[in-house]
Amino acid sequence: MHQEALVRGGDGVALYTDCYTGETLRGGDRYDYEHIRSSEEVFMTYRDQLSNAEIAEVVNCPENVAVTLRTINQSKGKMRMENWLANPCNVLNYNINETLTKNALVNADKGIQKKVKEIMSRR
Repeated sequence: MHQEALVRGGDGVALYTDCYTGETLRGGDRYDYEHIRSSEEVFMTYRDQLSNAEIAEVVNCPENVAVTLRTINQSKGKMRMENWLANPCNVLNYNINETLTKNALVNADKGIQKKVKEIMSRR
């Protein structure tokens, strides 16, 4: 992910798009890699079907990992994004693009389901 961002930046500085705001983030900005669906949420959903190593694969599927401002990531914590978005102050204070965020959630969910099916098919 970082290597691709360096290529996008074109000048040796990583270039990302915040998955919740759509804002451009450059190397040096205060951003975090973000699990759109938290590892805890994925673990609780699949703990009876998958091993811990398999859950780690699911959590880290490309569709579930993105970049967002550190302030957003810290505010959200382990909370489900839908619950965090339900507070209008979060949307306003962090300049959240709700359409972009909902698309990121749908994409993450599809990626997670695809990864789970892939893991199950290996058995």
